[in-house]
Amino acid sequence: MHTPTQFSITGPARPQAGRVWILGGVIVALIVAAPLLAITWIALFPSENIWPHLASTILPRHSWNTILLMIGNGIGVFLIGTTTAWLVATGEFPGRRIFEWALLLPLAVPAYIVAFVYTDIFEFAGPVQGLLRDIFGWQTKRDYWFPEIRSMGGAIFVMSFVLYPYVYLLARAAFLEQSVSVLEVSRTLGRGPWKTFVSVALPLARPAIVVGIALALMETLADFGTVDYFAVNTLTVSIFDVWFGMGNAGGAAQIALVMLAFVVVLISLERIGRRGRRYHNTSTRHTAQSRYRLGVARGWLATVICTLPILIGFLIPAGVLTRHAIVFFDQSWNAAFFGFARNSLMLATIAAFAAVAIAIFLAYGRRMSGRAFGVLSRISLLGYAVPGAVLAVGVLIPFARLDNAIDSLARDWFGVSTGLLLSGTIFALVFAYVVRFLAVAFGAVEASLGKIQPNMDMAARSLGAGPGRTLWRIHLPMIRGSLIAAGTIVFVDSMKELPATLILRPFNFDTLATHVYQFASDELLEQSALSALTIVLAGIIPVILLSRALTDAQRKRRKIGFFEAVPNLSPALPTKSAGD
Repeated sequence: MHTPTQFSITGPARPQAGRVWILGGVIVALIVAAPLLAITWIALFPSENIWPHLASTILPRHSWNTILLMIGNGIGVFLIGTTTAWLVATGEFPGRRIFEWALLLPLAVPAYIVAFVYTDIFEFAGPVQGLLRDIFGWQTKRDYWFPEIRSMGGAIFVMSFVLYPYVYLLARAAFLEQSVSVLEVSRTLGRGPWKTFVSVALPLARPAIVVGIALALMETLADFGTVDYFAVNTLTVSIFDVWFGMGNAGGAAQIALVMLAFVVVLISLERIGRRGRRYHNTSTRHTAQSRYRLGVARGWLATVICTLPILIGFLIPAGVLTRHAIVFFDQSWNAAFFGFARNSLMLATIAAFAAVAIAIFLAYGRRMSGRAFGVLSRISLLGYAVPGAVLAVGVLIPFARLDNAIDSLARDWFGVSTGLLLSGTIFALVFAYVVRFLAVAFGAVEASLGKIQPNMDMAARSLGAGPGRTLWRIHLPMIRGSLIAAGTIVFVDSMKELPATLILRPFNFDTLATHVYQFASDELLEQSALSALTIVLAGIIPVILLSRALTDAQRKRRKIGFFEAVPNLSPALPTKSAGD
C-alpha cells in the first residue's frame, strides 16, 4: 500500500538555501499577518474606548442579524447545493451535461449586483408589482401585500442563489468519488434514490458539504454591498458606520475583532464537522456509477430544479444588466467608464502578479525547506478568511499611523511634509488585495509543484543548478498553466472586491465595483449596468477554467487507476504537471 510521502530537497546547498527561504517566509508571514495584529492591538488599546457604548447598542442587534443571515444562508446553500449536486452526479435527465457546468455560473456574479437587479425588479415601481397592479386594478401599496425585497428574507434569498455553487462544487465531487459498491448495496436492499441519498450518500459527503457551507458563510460574513443595500444591519455594516459615522478607529477595530471571532468559530466548526469522518475507496480503479434513469415526469422535474438556481442566480441578473447596458449604452460608454475600467484593470493586474509571485516564493520555499516552512506559509494565508472590511481596517490604521510618524519626522528634520505615502494610495489597495487573495494563488501553485517529481530537483542540483535557477528553468515552465489560472482568479476576485476598496481607495478614485455600488445606491442601476456587466463577464473566466478542470479530472478518473490519478501517493510513477 502506498502512503503519502513528505520530501525535502537535500544536498550540500540545502542548509544555506533553506535559511534564505525560511527568512523570506518569516518576513512575508509577518507582513501578511500585520493587519490582523494591528486590529488586535488597536481594539485592545484604543485611543478612545467606546466599547461599552457598542456593547450596549450596536453589537447585540447587529450580531444577531449576522447570525440570522448566516443561518438562513447556510440552510439555503445546503438545500440548493446538495440537491442539484446529487441530481447531476447520479441522475440521468434532460440537460444534465449542461447543468454540470452551468450550475457554477452564479459564481461569476457578485451578490451585491444580484441584489441591485432584484430590487429593480421587485420594488414598488418595478415591473412585477406594476404588472400586478395592472391586472388586479390596485392603486396604492395599501391595496395589496407584497414581500419586501429589501429585508433579511431578501438578503437570504439573493445570497443563497449566488453562494450555493460552493456547496454544489464540493458535494458533486464527493458524490462522484463515493464507493460504487456501497451505493449498489443500498440499491439491492430495495432503497430508492431518495432513501439512498439520505441514508448513505449524504452522510458520506458530509465533510465536503461542511466545507462548502463554511466557505459560503465566510462570504456571507464578508458581504457589505448586499446587506447595506437591503438595510440589513450586520457587523460589516457596523464597521462602516463606526468608521465613517463616528470617526472612531478603535471602535471599528473592536467590531472587526468580533468578526474575527466569528471567522474562528466558522473554521472550528468546519474542522469539527470533518473530524473522524474520512472515508476511503478500497478499490484501486475508479468505476463510473450507474445513473438513475428517471422517468419522464421526474426527469423534467429534475431539469426544472436544476434550471431555477441558474435562472435566478445568473440568467435573470445577466439579462437585466444586458438590457440596461444596451438601452443606456450612450450614457454609459463614456470617458468615465473607461476610467473606472482602467482603474479596476490596473489594480487587479498588479494584485494578480504580486499574489502569484509571493505564492511561488512561499510554495517553493516549503518544497525546499520541508515542514519548517509549513507553519509560516499557513500564517501567510490567513487573509483569505478575513472579511474585506476587517482587512481594510487592519491595513489603513497602521498605514495611517506610519504616514503620520514619517510626516512628523520629515517636518522636524527637514521642514517638509511628506503627506500620505501609504494610506489612501493605490499601494494600500493592492496590499489589501494580495493579503486577501494570496491563499487562492498559493493553493494552485502548491498543488502543481507537488506533482513535480523531487528527483528532478536533485538532478538539477547534481548538474550545478541552484534553487533559483532550478525554479526558473524547470519548475515555472512546467506549472505555467496553474500560474495563469491562479493569476486569473486573483484578478477577477480583485475586480469584484467592494468593502476593502470603499475604505482604502484614494480620494476621487473609483473602480467598476465602487461605481456600480454608488449608482445603484442612488437608484441609478441603469446608468451603471455596463460596469456591472463588465464585472460579470470578467467573473465568467474563472468559472470556465474551473469547469474545464473538473471535466478533465473526471475524465482522468474514468480512464486511469487510482494511484495514477493521485500521483503524490506514489512518487515512483511518472507524472506530468498541470502546465503540460
